[in-house]
Amino acid sequence: MTTAPAATAAPSSDLPASGASRLLHPDPTVRRLARITLLNTVGSGLSLSVGVLFFTRFLGLSAGRLGFALTAAGLCGVLASVPAGRAADRWGSRPVLVALVALTGLGTAGYTLVDGYPAFVALACLVAAADRGSAAVRNALYAEVLPADKRVAGRAYLRVVTNVGLCLGTGVGAIALQVDSRAGYLTAILADAASYLAVAVLFQRLRVPGWSGVASAEAVEASKPVENGSAGGRGRNPALRDGPFLVVTALGSVLALQFAMLEVGVPLWIVQQTDAPRITVAGTLIVNTVLVIAFQVRATRGTEHPAAAARACGRSGLILAASCLVIGLAHGTPAALAAVVVLAGVALQAVGEVLGQAGTWALSYDLAGERSHGAYQGVFNAGMSAALMIGPAVVSTAVIGHGLVGWAALGALLAGAGLAMGPAVRWARRRGAVPA
Repeated sequence: MTTAPAATAAPSSDLPASGASRLLHPDPTVRRLARITLLNTVGSGLSLSVGVLFFTRFLGLSAGRLGFALTAAGLCGVLASVPAGRAADRWGSRPVLVALVALTGLGTAGYTLVDGYPAFVALACLVAAADRGSAAVRNALYAEVLPADKRVAGRAYLRVVTNVGLCLGTGVGAIALQVDSRAGYLTAILADAASYLAVAVLFQRLRVPGWSGVASAEAVEASKPVENGSAGGRGRNPALRDGPFLVVTALGSVLALQFAMLEVGVPLWIVQQTDAPRITVAGTLIVNTVLVIAFQVRATRGTEHPAAAARACGRSGLILAASCLVIGLAHGTPAALAAVVVLAGVALQAVGEVLGQAGTWALSYDLAGERSHGAYQGVFNAGMSAALMIGPAVVSTAVIGHGLVGWAALGALLAGAGLAMGPAVRWARRRGAVPA
Protein backbone atom coordinates (compact mmCIF):
# COMPACT_ATOMS: atom_id res chain seq x y z
CA MET A 1 0.00 0.00 0.00
CA THR A 2 0.96 3.60 -0.34
CA THR A 3 2.05 6.11 2.19
CA ALA A 4 -0.08 9.19 2.60
CA PRO A 5 1.58 12.33 1.24
CA ALA A 6 3.18 14.35 3.99
CA ALA A 7 0.93 17.29 3.27
CA THR A 8 -2.15 15.21 3.89
CA ALA A 9 -1.47 14.03 7.41
CA ALA A 10 1.42 16.07 8.64
CA PRO A 11 1.14 17.23 12.25
CA SER A 12 0.03 20.80 12.71
CA SER A 13 2.38 22.69 14.95
CA ASP A 14 0.31 25.82 15.26
CA LEU A 15 -2.54 24.34 17.25
CA PRO A 16 -3.06 25.77 20.72
CA ALA A 17 -1.26 23.80 23.38
CA SER A 18 -3.37 24.74 26.36
CA GLY A 19 -6.34 23.12 28.06
CA ALA A 20 -7.99 20.13 26.43
CA SER A 21 -5.86 20.53 23.28
CA ARG A 22 -2.93 18.98 25.10
CA LEU A 23 -4.88 15.73 25.02
CA LEU A 24 -5.64 15.98 21.30
CA HIS A 25 -3.25 14.70 18.68
CA PRO A 26 -1.89 17.48 16.43
CA ASP A 27 -2.48 15.40 13.28
CA PRO A 28 -6.08 15.87 12.03
CA THR A 29 -6.11 12.39 10.49
CA VAL A 30 -5.13 10.77 13.79
CA ARG A 31 -7.82 12.82 15.53
CA ARG A 32 -10.42 11.45 13.11
CA LEU A 33 -9.16 7.92 13.67
CA ALA A 34 -9.23 8.55 17.43
CA ARG A 35 -12.90 9.53 17.33
CA ILE A 36 -13.68 6.37 15.36
CA THR A 37 -11.64 4.27 17.78
CA LEU A 38 -13.30 5.79 20.84
CA LEU A 39 -16.78 5.08 19.51
CA ASN A 40 -15.83 1.52 18.57
CA THR A 41 -14.12 0.65 21.86
CA VAL A 42 -16.82 2.15 24.09
CA GLY A 43 -19.23 -0.22 22.35
CA SER A 44 -16.80 -3.13 22.68
CA GLY A 45 -16.27 -2.47 26.40
CA LEU A 46 -20.01 -2.38 26.90
CA SER A 47 -20.52 -5.71 25.14
CA LEU A 48 -17.50 -7.42 26.72
CA SER A 49 -18.71 -6.60 30.21
CA VAL A 50 -22.05 -8.38 29.71
CA GLY A 51 -21.38 -10.94 26.98
CA VAL A 52 -20.41 -13.99 29.03
CA LEU A 53 -23.28 -13.57 31.47
CA PHE A 54 -25.77 -13.06 28.65
CA PHE A 55 -24.57 -16.16 26.83
CA THR A 56 -24.59 -18.38 29.93
CA ARG A 57 -27.64 -17.07 31.82
CA PHE A 58 -30.04 -16.04 29.09
CA LEU A 59 -28.98 -18.20 26.16
CA GLY A 60 -28.50 -21.16 28.50
CA LEU A 61 -24.99 -22.12 27.39
CA SER A 62 -22.82 -24.10 29.76
CA ALA A 63 -19.30 -22.91 30.47
CA GLY A 64 -17.91 -25.81 28.45
CA ARG A 65 -20.10 -25.12 25.42
CA LEU A 66 -19.31 -21.42 25.55
CA GLY A 67 -15.59 -22.18 25.78
CA PHE A 68 -15.73 -24.46 22.74
CA ALA A 69 -17.64 -21.85 20.74
CA LEU A 70 -15.18 -19.10 21.63
CA THR A 71 -12.21 -21.33 20.79
CA ALA A 72 -13.72 -22.16 17.40
CA ALA A 73 -14.38 -18.46 16.86
CA GLY A 74 -10.79 -17.63 17.77
CA LEU A 75 -9.53 -20.11 15.19
CA CYS A 76 -11.76 -18.53 12.55
CA GLY A 77 -10.31 -15.15 13.51
CA VAL A 78 -6.78 -16.44 12.94
CA LEU A 79 -7.67 -17.91 9.56
CA ALA A 80 -9.49 -14.78 8.39
CA SER A 81 -6.62 -12.35 8.90
CA VAL A 82 -4.49 -13.40 5.93
CA PRO A 83 -7.19 -13.37 3.23
CA ALA A 84 -8.59 -10.12 4.63
CA GLY A 85 -5.20 -8.48 4.23
CA ARG A 86 -4.86 -9.73 0.68
CA ALA A 87 -8.35 -8.45 -0.12
CA ALA A 88 -7.25 -5.01 1.12
CA ASP A 89 -4.32 -5.04 -1.29
CA ARG A 90 -6.55 -6.00 -4.19
CA TRP A 91 -9.66 -3.87 -3.62
CA GLY A 92 -8.41 -1.18 -1.26
CA SER A 93 -8.28 -1.14 2.52
CA ARG A 94 -11.16 1.29 3.05
CA PRO A 95 -13.95 -0.58 1.20
CA VAL A 96 -12.84 -3.92 2.63
CA LEU A 97 -12.67 -2.45 6.14
CA VAL A 98 -16.11 -0.86 5.81
CA ALA A 99 -17.60 -4.18 4.71
CA LEU A 100 -15.95 -6.17 7.52
CA VAL A 101 -16.87 -3.67 10.25
CA ALA A 102 -20.48 -3.56 9.06
CA LEU A 103 -20.58 -7.36 8.99
CA THR A 104 -19.25 -7.44 12.56
CA GLY A 105 -22.02 -5.08 13.63
CA LEU A 106 -24.74 -7.12 11.96
CA GLY A 107 -23.34 -10.31 13.45
CA THR A 108 -23.20 -8.77 16.92
CA ALA A 109 -26.85 -7.74 16.61
CA GLY A 110 -27.60 -11.33 15.57
CA TYR A 111 -26.69 -12.56 19.06
CA THR A 112 -30.01 -11.14 20.26
CA LEU A 113 -31.89 -13.36 17.81
CA VAL A 114 -29.86 -16.55 17.83
CA ASP A 115 -31.77 -19.72 18.75
CA GLY A 116 -29.86 -22.94 19.26
CA TYR A 117 -26.26 -23.88 19.89
CA PRO A 118 -25.18 -24.65 16.29
CA ALA A 119 -26.45 -21.23 15.20
CA PHE A 120 -24.57 -19.59 18.06
CA VAL A 121 -21.30 -21.29 17.12
CA ALA A 122 -21.71 -20.31 13.47
CA LEU A 123 -22.51 -16.71 14.39
CA ALA A 124 -19.58 -16.49 16.83
CA CYS A 125 -17.24 -17.74 14.10
CA LEU A 126 -18.62 -15.20 11.63
CA VAL A 127 -18.25 -12.31 14.06
CA ALA A 128 -14.72 -13.32 15.06
CA ALA A 129 -13.62 -13.75 11.44
CA ALA A 130 -15.00 -10.34 10.48
CA ASP A 131 -13.58 -8.67 13.59
CA ARG A 132 -10.05 -10.08 13.32
CA GLY A 133 -10.03 -9.57 9.56
CA SER A 134 -10.99 -5.94 10.07
CA ALA A 135 -8.15 -5.55 12.60
CA ALA A 136 -5.63 -6.57 9.95
CA VAL A 137 -7.17 -4.29 7.34
CA ARG A 138 -7.39 -1.40 9.79
CA ASN A 139 -3.65 -1.63 10.47
CA ALA A 140 -3.07 -1.62 6.72
CA LEU A 141 -5.29 1.45 6.39
CA TYR A 142 -3.04 3.30 8.84
CA ALA A 143 -0.19 2.78 6.38
CA GLU A 144 -2.22 4.52 3.70
CA VAL A 145 -3.48 7.52 5.64
CA LEU A 146 -0.41 8.23 7.83
CA PRO A 147 3.14 9.09 6.75
CA ALA A 148 5.65 6.31 7.32
CA ASP A 149 7.41 8.16 10.14
CA LYS A 150 4.12 8.81 11.97
CA ARG A 151 2.48 5.38 11.82
CA VAL A 152 3.82 3.84 15.03
CA ALA A 153 3.27 6.98 17.10
CA GLY A 154 -0.21 7.26 15.62
CA ARG A 155 -1.00 3.67 16.54
CA ALA A 156 0.29 4.30 20.05
CA TYR A 157 -2.04 7.27 20.44
CA LEU A 158 -4.95 5.18 19.15
CA ARG A 159 -4.07 2.44 21.62
CA VAL A 160 -4.33 4.96 24.43
CA VAL A 161 -7.75 5.95 23.10
CA THR A 162 -8.65 2.25 22.95
CA ASN A 163 -7.90 1.83 26.65
CA VAL A 164 -9.93 4.91 27.51
CA GLY A 165 -12.85 3.70 25.40
CA LEU A 166 -12.82 0.22 26.91
CA CYS A 167 -12.79 1.70 30.41
CA LEU A 168 -15.76 3.94 29.60
CA GLY A 169 -17.67 1.10 27.96
CA THR A 170 -16.98 -1.26 30.85
CA GLY A 171 -18.20 1.39 33.28
CA VAL A 172 -21.47 1.73 31.41
CA GLY A 173 -21.69 -2.06 31.19
CA ALA A 174 -21.50 -2.22 34.97
CA ILE A 175 -24.91 -0.55 35.04
CA ALA A 176 -26.35 -3.35 32.92
CA LEU A 177 -24.72 -5.90 35.22
CA GLN A 178 -26.27 -4.22 38.25
CA VAL A 179 -29.73 -4.15 36.64
CA ASP A 180 -29.18 -7.82 35.70
CA SER A 181 -32.09 -8.17 33.30
CA ARG A 182 -32.44 -9.65 29.85
CA ALA A 183 -33.55 -6.28 28.51
CA GLY A 184 -30.45 -4.60 29.94
CA TYR A 185 -28.11 -7.15 28.38
CA LEU A 186 -29.89 -6.94 25.03
CA THR A 187 -29.61 -3.17 25.09
CA ALA A 188 -25.86 -3.37 25.75
CA ILE A 189 -25.27 -5.82 22.89
CA LEU A 190 -27.40 -3.83 20.46
CA ALA A 191 -25.57 -0.63 21.44
CA ASP A 192 -22.29 -2.37 20.56
CA ALA A 193 -23.77 -3.48 17.23
CA ALA A 194 -24.90 0.09 16.52
CA SER A 195 -21.40 1.39 17.29
CA TYR A 196 -19.93 -0.94 14.66
CA LEU A 197 -22.39 0.27 12.03
CA ALA A 198 -21.63 3.90 12.91
CA VAL A 199 -17.90 3.17 12.69
CA ALA A 200 -18.40 1.64 9.23
CA VAL A 201 -20.03 4.89 8.09
CA LEU A 202 -17.20 6.96 9.56
CA PHE A 203 -14.55 4.82 7.85
CA GLN A 204 -16.42 5.23 4.56
CA ARG A 205 -16.14 9.00 4.97
CA LEU A 206 -12.43 8.86 5.87
CA ARG A 207 -10.26 10.34 3.15
CA VAL A 208 -7.70 7.89 1.81
CA PRO A 209 -5.07 9.57 -0.41
CA GLY A 210 -5.34 8.44 -4.02
CA TRP A 211 -8.54 6.42 -3.48
CA SER A 212 -11.41 7.12 -5.84
CA GLY A 213 -12.91 3.67 -6.18
CA VAL A 214 -9.94 2.33 -8.13
CA ALA A 215 -6.31 1.99 -7.19
CA SER A 216 -4.22 5.13 -7.52
CA ALA A 217 -1.17 5.31 -9.76
CA GLU A 218 1.02 5.40 -6.66
CA ALA A 219 -0.73 2.33 -5.27
CA VAL A 220 -0.26 0.46 -8.54
CA GLU A 221 3.41 1.39 -8.59
CA ALA A 222 3.89 0.36 -4.95
CA SER A 223 2.21 -2.99 -5.58
CA LYS A 224 4.40 -3.98 -8.52
CA PRO A 225 6.59 -7.00 -7.88
CA VAL A 226 9.64 -6.13 -5.86
CA GLU A 227 12.10 -8.21 -3.97
CA ASN A 228 9.68 -10.08 -1.70
CA GLY A 229 6.47 -8.64 -3.11
CA SER A 230 3.86 -9.39 -5.70
CA ALA A 231 1.19 -7.48 -7.56
CA GLY A 232 -1.35 -6.04 -5.16
CA GLY A 233 -3.63 -8.79 -3.98
CA ARG A 234 -2.83 -11.21 -6.81
CA GLY A 235 -0.57 -14.22 -6.97
CA ARG A 236 1.20 -15.70 -4.00
CA ASN A 237 1.22 -13.88 -0.69
CA PRO A 238 4.58 -12.07 -0.42
CA ALA A 239 4.49 -12.01 3.39
CA LEU A 240 4.25 -15.81 3.53
CA ARG A 241 7.48 -16.03 1.49
CA ASP A 242 9.36 -13.44 3.56
CA GLY A 243 11.43 -15.44 6.05
CA PRO A 244 12.55 -12.58 8.30
CA PHE A 245 9.02 -11.21 8.52
CA LEU A 246 7.63 -14.62 9.47
CA VAL A 247 10.25 -14.94 12.20
CA VAL A 248 9.41 -11.48 13.54
CA THR A 249 5.72 -12.37 13.47
CA ALA A 250 6.38 -15.58 15.41
CA LEU A 251 8.52 -13.77 17.99
CA GLY A 252 5.93 -11.03 18.33
CA SER A 253 3.30 -13.70 18.91
CA VAL A 254 5.36 -15.13 21.75
CA LEU A 255 5.66 -11.66 23.29
CA ALA A 256 1.87 -11.36 22.97
CA LEU A 257 1.51 -14.17 25.52
CA GLN A 258 1.90 -11.39 28.06
CA PHE A 259 -1.76 -10.48 27.48
CA ALA A 260 -2.90 -13.94 28.58
CA MET A 261 -0.47 -13.62 31.47
CA LEU A 262 -2.21 -10.44 32.61
CA GLU A 263 -5.82 -11.35 31.83
CA VAL A 264 -5.78 -15.03 32.82
CA GLY A 265 -2.57 -15.95 34.62
CA VAL A 266 -2.45 -13.14 37.16
CA PRO A 267 -6.11 -13.44 38.28
CA LEU A 268 -5.80 -17.23 38.66
CA TRP A 269 -2.51 -16.81 40.51
CA ILE A 270 -3.97 -14.26 42.90
CA VAL A 271 -7.04 -16.35 43.71
CA GLN A 272 -5.52 -19.82 43.76
CA GLN A 273 -1.89 -19.42 44.82
CA THR A 274 -1.62 -16.29 46.98
CA ASP A 275 -3.28 -14.80 50.05
CA ALA A 276 -3.76 -11.43 48.37
CA PRO A 277 -7.30 -10.02 48.58
CA ARG A 278 -9.47 -10.82 45.55
CA ILE A 279 -9.89 -7.11 44.88
CA THR A 280 -6.23 -7.16 43.83
CA VAL A 281 -7.43 -8.62 40.51
CA ALA A 282 -9.21 -5.36 39.73
CA GLY A 283 -6.18 -3.43 40.96
CA THR A 284 -3.90 -5.16 38.45
CA LEU A 285 -6.14 -4.13 35.56
CA ILE A 286 -6.24 -0.55 36.81
CA VAL A 287 -2.45 -0.39 37.18
CA ASN A 288 -1.92 -1.80 33.69
CA THR A 289 -4.47 0.47 32.06
CA VAL A 290 -3.19 3.64 33.72
CA LEU A 291 0.44 2.92 32.83
CA VAL A 292 -0.38 2.01 29.23
CA ILE A 293 -2.35 5.23 28.84
CA ALA A 294 0.48 7.22 30.39
CA PHE A 295 3.45 5.71 28.56
CA GLN A 296 2.40 4.03 25.29
CA VAL A 297 2.98 7.10 23.12
CA ARG A 298 6.27 7.89 24.85
CA ALA A 299 7.45 4.30 24.32
CA THR A 300 7.36 4.75 20.55
CA ARG A 301 10.08 7.39 20.60
CA GLY A 302 13.30 6.05 19.17
CA THR A 303 11.68 3.10 17.37
CA GLU A 304 11.79 4.80 13.96
CA HIS A 305 14.56 2.50 12.72
CA PRO A 306 14.31 -1.31 12.62
CA ALA A 307 17.40 -1.87 14.77
CA ALA A 308 16.03 0.46 17.45
CA ALA A 309 12.64 -1.24 17.29
CA ALA A 310 14.34 -4.61 17.76
CA ARG A 311 16.20 -3.27 20.81
CA ALA A 312 12.88 -2.08 22.25
CA CYS A 313 11.57 -5.63 21.86
CA GLY A 314 14.67 -6.98 23.59
CA ARG A 315 14.18 -4.64 26.55
CA SER A 316 10.52 -5.59 26.59
CA GLY A 317 11.33 -9.29 26.86
CA LEU A 318 13.74 -8.75 29.73
CA ILE A 319 11.31 -6.53 31.65
CA LEU A 320 8.48 -9.01 31.09
CA ALA A 321 10.75 -11.78 32.42
CA ALA A 322 11.44 -9.70 35.52
CA SER A 323 7.72 -9.12 35.99
CA CYS A 324 7.09 -12.88 35.86
CA LEU A 325 9.64 -13.47 38.60
CA VAL A 326 8.21 -10.72 40.79
CA ILE A 327 4.65 -12.03 40.41
CA GLY A 328 5.86 -15.55 41.22
CA LEU A 329 7.39 -14.31 44.49
CA ALA A 330 3.93 -13.41 45.84
CA HIS A 331 3.25 -17.05 46.70
CA GLY A 332 3.53 -17.75 50.42
CA THR A 333 3.77 -14.13 51.54
CA PRO A 334 1.29 -12.33 53.85
CA ALA A 335 -1.85 -10.99 52.20
CA ALA A 336 -0.91 -7.31 52.12
CA LEU A 337 2.63 -8.00 50.94
CA ALA A 338 1.38 -10.44 48.30
CA ALA A 339 -0.90 -7.74 46.89
CA VAL A 340 1.95 -5.22 46.76
CA VAL A 341 4.27 -7.74 45.08
CA VAL A 342 1.70 -8.68 42.44
CA LEU A 343 0.92 -5.03 41.69
CA ALA A 344 4.65 -4.30 41.37
CA GLY A 345 4.99 -7.20 38.95
CA VAL A 346 2.06 -5.94 36.88
CA ALA A 347 3.61 -2.47 36.79
CA LEU A 348 6.73 -4.04 35.27
CA GLN A 349 4.53 -5.96 32.86
CA ALA A 350 2.92 -2.72 31.69
CA VAL A 351 6.34 -1.21 30.97
CA GLY A 352 7.34 -4.28 29.01
CA GLU A 353 4.01 -4.21 27.20
CA VAL A 354 4.31 -0.65 25.89
CA LEU A 355 7.89 -1.24 24.74
CA GLY A 356 6.99 -4.52 23.05
CA GLN A 357 3.97 -3.06 21.30
CA ALA A 358 5.96 -0.09 20.01
CA GLY A 359 8.75 -2.34 18.73
CA THR A 360 6.57 -4.95 17.04
CA TRP A 361 4.32 -2.32 15.43
CA ALA A 362 7.36 -0.61 13.94
CA LEU A 363 8.81 -3.87 12.62
CA SER A 364 5.48 -4.98 11.13
CA TYR A 365 5.56 -1.85 8.95
CA ASP A 366 9.32 -1.54 8.39
CA LEU A 367 9.79 -5.10 7.15
CA ALA A 368 6.89 -4.64 4.75
CA GLY A 369 8.41 -1.45 3.36
CA GLU A 370 5.95 0.14 0.94
CA ARG A 371 4.91 -3.13 -0.58
CA SER A 372 1.68 -5.07 0.03
CA HIS A 373 0.81 -3.77 3.48
CA GLY A 374 -2.49 -5.66 3.51
CA ALA A 375 -0.72 -8.99 3.03
CA TYR A 376 1.92 -8.18 5.64
CA GLN A 377 -0.53 -6.86 8.22
CA GLY A 378 -2.79 -9.84 7.58
CA VAL A 379 0.00 -12.31 8.36
CA PHE A 380 1.18 -10.29 11.35
CA ASN A 381 -2.35 -10.03 12.73
CA ALA A 382 -2.86 -13.77 12.25
CA GLY A 383 0.15 -14.39 14.47
CA MET A 384 -1.18 -12.07 17.16
CA SER A 385 -4.63 -13.66 16.94
CA ALA A 386 -3.10 -17.12 17.35
CA ALA A 387 -1.30 -15.98 20.49
CA LEU A 388 -4.51 -14.55 21.92
CA MET A 389 -6.28 -17.83 21.15
CA ILE A 390 -3.77 -20.26 22.68
CA GLY A 391 -2.36 -17.94 25.35
CA PRO A 392 -4.96 -18.65 28.06
CA ALA A 393 -4.46 -22.41 27.74
CA VAL A 394 -0.66 -22.06 27.80
CA VAL A 395 -0.63 -19.81 30.85
CA SER A 396 -3.27 -21.70 32.83
CA THR A 397 -1.70 -25.13 32.28
CA ALA A 398 2.03 -24.42 32.07
CA VAL A 399 2.36 -21.65 34.66
CA ILE A 400 -0.39 -21.76 37.27
CA GLY A 401 0.19 -24.65 39.65
CA HIS A 402 3.94 -24.82 39.01
CA GLY A 403 4.81 -21.94 41.29
CA LEU A 404 7.88 -19.83 40.74
CA VAL A 405 9.30 -22.40 38.32
CA GLY A 406 6.32 -21.93 36.01
CA TRP A 407 6.63 -18.15 36.10
CA ALA A 408 10.39 -18.39 35.51
CA ALA A 409 9.81 -20.60 32.46
CA LEU A 410 7.32 -18.11 31.03
CA GLY A 411 9.76 -15.27 31.73
CA ALA A 412 12.57 -17.10 29.95
CA LEU A 413 10.31 -17.64 26.92
CA LEU A 414 9.38 -13.96 26.77
CA ALA A 415 12.98 -12.81 27.23
CA GLY A 416 14.20 -15.16 24.53
CA ALA A 417 11.59 -13.92 22.06
CA GLY A 418 12.45 -10.29 22.71
CA LEU A 419 16.21 -10.78 22.42
CA ALA A 420 15.82 -12.82 19.21
CA MET A 421 14.31 -9.81 17.43
CA GLY A 422 17.79 -8.35 16.89
CA PRO A 423 19.13 -11.31 14.86
CA ALA A 424 15.85 -11.45 12.91
CA VAL A 425 16.18 -7.81 11.88
CA ARG A 426 19.84 -8.30 10.94
CA TRP A 427 18.74 -11.22 8.75
CA ALA A 428 16.20 -8.96 7.10
CA ARG A 429 18.89 -6.32 6.54
CA ARG A 430 21.19 -8.85 4.88
CA ARG A 431 18.36 -9.71 2.50
CA GLY A 432 17.78 -6.04 1.80
CA ALA A 433 14.26 -6.08 3.25
CA VAL A 434 14.94 -3.10 5.53
CA PRO A 435 17.29 -0.14 5.29
CA ALA A 436 20.69 -0.38 6.92
